This record gives sequence, structure tokens and C-alpha cells, in this order.
Amino acid sequence: MFNFARFADWLLRPHCLLCGTGEAENLGICQPCLNDLPWHSASSCPQCGLASNGLTCGACLSQAPHYDATHAVFTYAYPIDVMLQRFKYAEMLNHGHTFGQLLAQSTANRDVDMIIPMPMHLTRIQERGFNQALEIARQLDKNKLDTHSAIRQKLTPPQASLPLKERVKNIKGAFAVNADLTGKRIAIVDDVMTSGASLNELAKALKNAGASHVECWVIARTLPR
Repeated sequence: MFNFARFADWLLRPHCLLCGTGEAENLGICQPCLNDLPWHSASSCPQCGLASNGLTCGACLSQAPHYDATHAVFTYAYPIDVMLQRFKYAEMLNHGHTFGQLLAQSTANRDVDMIIPMPMHLTRIQERGFNQALEIARQLDKNKLDTHSAIRQKLTPPQASLPLKERVKNIKGAFAVNADLTGKRIAIVDDVMTSGASLNELAKALKNAGASHVECWVIARTLPR
């Protein structure tokens, strides 16, 4: 006999964003789907997040970036790549909540004083309607969230539209810091780290303002093919 009450209870429960059937609870993704996601390897380079044996890679040893560490939740692969694209370009902001919660869980023991979402130029915010890094960062420690100390002062073509070699030049001088950050340990939050050029340029500006340590906290790290 059909049990309407039980069916209604199932229907009203939050279901998994990926499979649509599993119970998702707060994260938006059920446990079986979580288990199958492309979690980023713990044996990656602690500074840049690229494949390594868990030690600082040769590239970082020979030419160290301005950021001191990278923490990525996932490798940029299916289905995370599709979820991030829907989040950014199809305004599926519930994905931002899920990503933020997962980032909050995985960085709970990391020692920082401030959390700064990657700034967007006002023109880009008006075009998209939101800053994806800020939507993710809202799920982190609100007492450490800072949205005013760093700004994007230069409107540049989107990094994703440029060849990797041109991204460093494109982003040069794009950020300004209007606060004294002497001695501060800072985490920059962003959705995807590809070349790392934007994160490196912002880290440079933060270090120039006195920051003693800068980390990159990203949802996904792109690996070379």
C-alpha cells in the first residue's frame, strides 16, 4: 500500500546534487558520491599543489612563488569541473554553499588570521552578478573574512581566455592593498587554480603590505595534461 506520508518525507529531504537520489544533508552531496569525487592528492607539492611526492617541487625550489602554501580540495576533473562551471556561469549558487562547506571542513586546522576571497573588478561583478570566490568564502570563519583590504584595481581580460604564458603579464599590477597587514597570516580563497598567476600576483601585493604568510585555498587545482 502506498504510504503518502513516507513518500512526502522522502520528497522534502535534500537530495544529492549529483545523483539526485541520495540524501545530501548539509553538504548537498550524498556520501557515496562524495567518496567518488576527485579529491586532491595529499602527496602534492605543499607550495603549489602540483604533483609531487609530498615535498616541495623543483619548480618552487628554483623559483618560489609569492604564496607559501596551496590547499586544494579537489583536482579539476569531472564532475567538479562541471559543477564549477554551472556555479560560475549558470548562477547555481547552491554549488557555492557546497564548495564552501567542503573547503571549511578541509581547512579547519589551518592557522590563518585573515581570509580574503579573490577580488573581482566591479565591472566583472556587474556582468556576472556575484563574486564566486566570495560566495565560497562566506561558508568559512566569518570572524576572519575580509572583503575590503584587497581590491582589483585593473580590469583585465579573463585569465581563462588567455594562453598560460600570457597570464602573468595580463594580471601584473591588477591588485591593490589598502591596509597594514604586518605579520598577518592570510588565506586567499578562489574557485580554481590553473597557472596560479592571479593568486601569485595577489600574494605579492599582500606580502608587500606586510603579510608574513599567504596560503591559497582553492576548490580545485588544475593539473598539467
